[in-house]
Amino acid sequence: MNRQFLMKTKFSEALLKIIFFSFFSFFNFLPLQAQNNFDVGAKSSLRKLQLAEMAISRLYVDTVNEESLVENGIRGMLEKLDPHSSYTTARETKAMNESLNGSFEGIGVQFNMQEDTLIVIQTVTNGPSEKVGIQAGDRIIAVNDTAIAGVKMSKEEIMKRLRGPKGTKVRLTIIRRGIGERLTFVVTRAKIPVKTLDAWYMISPGIGYIRIGSFGATTYDEFMKAVNDLRAKGMNGLVLDLEDNGGGYLQAAVQVANEFLQRGDLIVYTEGRRFPRQDYKAQGNGKLRSGNVTVLVNEFTASAAEIVTGALQDQDRALVVGRRSFGKGLVQRPIDFPDGSMMRLTIAHYYTPSGRCIQKFYKKGDRKDYEMELDQRYKHGELYSADSIHFADSLKFYTLRRHRIVYGGGGIMPDVFVPLDTTLITSYHRKLAAKGIVISANLRYVDNNRKQLKRRYPDFQSFLNGFEVPHALIDEIVAEGKKQKVEPKDEAEMKQTLPYLRTQLKALIARDLWDMSEYFQIINIQNPILQKALEQKGSN
Repeated sequence: MNRQFLMKTKFSEALLKIIFFSFFSFFNFLPLQAQNNFDVGAKSSLRKLQLAEMAISRLYVDTVNEESLVENGIRGMLEKLDPHSSYTTARETKAMNESLNGSFEGIGVQFNMQEDTLIVIQTVTNGPSEKVGIQAGDRIIAVNDTAIAGVKMSKEEIMKRLRGPKGTKVRLTIIRRGIGERLTFVVTRAKIPVKTLDAWYMISPGIGYIRIGSFGATTYDEFMKAVNDLRAKGMNGLVLDLEDNGGGYLQAAVQVANEFLQRGDLIVYTEGRRFPRQDYKAQGNGKLRSGNVTVLVNEFTASAAEIVTGALQDQDRALVVGRRSFGKGLVQRPIDFPDGSMMRLTIAHYYTPSGRCIQKFYKKGDRKDYEMELDQRYKHGELYSADSIHFADSLKFYTLRRHRIVYGGGGIMPDVFVPLDTTLITSYHRKLAAKGIVISANLRYVDNNRKQLKRRYPDFQSFLNGFEVPHALIDEIVAEGKKQKVEPKDEAEMKQTLPYLRTQLKALIARDLWDMSEYFQIINIQNPILQKALEQKGSN
């Protein structure tokens, strides 16, 4: 039951990400003829819809919200189509575009909530908060004289108060450990970059590691910065981690794939009922056209991430390691409404170079079954055994250089399968994490020991080699769990929980002291897909 719950929870989170990161950058405008050819005659469907809305708004027995009525009508129509055609409100659209376009306007801090108090985890380098002297560990208790601590204000409401137009000022009241009085800082809001690369580092001599979290407007520039940095450190082979990457801009995926391929190599093509085939090909100017490449995928790798994976697999440029990817092969076009809301309408399929459409099966109007598809993979045993996966011969395709068999019809099947490790994270650990017990304990520990930790471990390498999670921190988590009625079922489960819990805590502490690259350097020690990829490289 707990495993099923985990799968469903992860799926819901990933599905939202996938829908929000649907690649739509190439399709900004309706064809002119389409704009001018809407039939609004007396018998047209559009006129019928218009009359229905007018009748309800003017004649219905109770007062109705016309805006909500129209939005529900749009959603109702889209629900009868494919699972990725969607509608977002103005607020949702703005938030989505910020993550994809690579910036938002605000004060430039990464924070977490602890017992109704905002604690600064990191300040953005050279950002507005760092410039005025705000530090990691500071507690922001008021924004423009409005208390945000101890008043049970939501995280979304706090973010709304901290963000604002570039150039505007906001006054922050702060409590800093070791300082008796409250501090006041006036911060001038600015453009804050949003990173789409989670991490990059040298994972072994000659082998670099890059993890892309999503494909946005800044991904290519971030990727090339990482590539140049790793090449300067001696990288001649690369592990490209696309696990849990829900996609994003098609253009960003094409740009990244281009770096690995020869001139004229097909990357992807799109085709739809009203849209003729469009090919995207490599220019032959990439910096990674030679050298060993491994791509990591799992069941949450989707959309633009599948474009990169499919291109490198079909062109025999990379070894793909992991589990079958999500299977999103539909292209959405954004249609902007005057109020800032947006409809994303599916207008085409995309195809990998071998001709595969990797969109998994769906029945129009039946989103429930579609949403449960990953759960079905779990029940059928696919996540644990490659032998449980069966493809029809009609879905068989061949890679373009070595003529290896690959399959369409639902995601990218890896070259090397890695089963889901159900022993790594126990039910006890999942419950501790779900209640926020692990994160809260970590925040308190870093908050209380930041200066001592930085003094003892002046750089990450000394921390990596020398730091061990204190027993007292583990005891605190166990005690708090017991207090909240979260306990292991037996001593064996407790023993099984501890190794990954220690690794997770060490990674979280590293993240709070440095950044996400340091986090992944530690957490990846227990990543079975990555470890299998490194084994494959060692055997080559």
